[in-house]
Amino acid sequence: MSLQTQVMDAMKIAMKAKDAGALAALRAIKSELLLASTSASSGELTEADEIKILQKLVKQRKESATIFSEQNREDLAKPELEQSAVIEQFLPEQMSEEEVAKIVEEIIAQAGASSMKDMGKVMGMTNSKLGGKADGKTISGIVKAKLS
Repeated sequence: MSLQTQVMDAMKIAMKAKDAGALAALRAIKSELLLASTSASSGELTEADEIKILQKLVKQRKESATIFSEQNREDLAKPELEQSAVIEQFLPEQMSEEEVAKIVEEIIAQAGASSMKDMGKVMGMTNSKLGGKADGKTISGIVKAKLS
């Protein structure tokens, strides 16, 4: 089942349940997918493109929630976190930091990386191998720790 179909089904459920927070998050997903598919040259999104869009949406919501929390606006932070939780339901299951670290070590050995100069190469290989199962910030932190 395609992501758009899953989102539409979830929207119907959210509408029936009168869940405004979930509905807002689902509408954001639908909007971004539609925008990306119309701007894509082929008109079709790959699964990797869909995952990137979802990750971007989750990241935006979490950053907003962090900013709101820093400004003591928990009333605004809470809906952002709720929306990010709804969006995360459509992402593949995220890997733990230990699992990511193990894969990063394998890629560093495979690529023969030894210094921070090789970080870009390691990051690219890791991102392509994990395919949305870990966020870029986590991967970046682990790669920096292993190469320095």
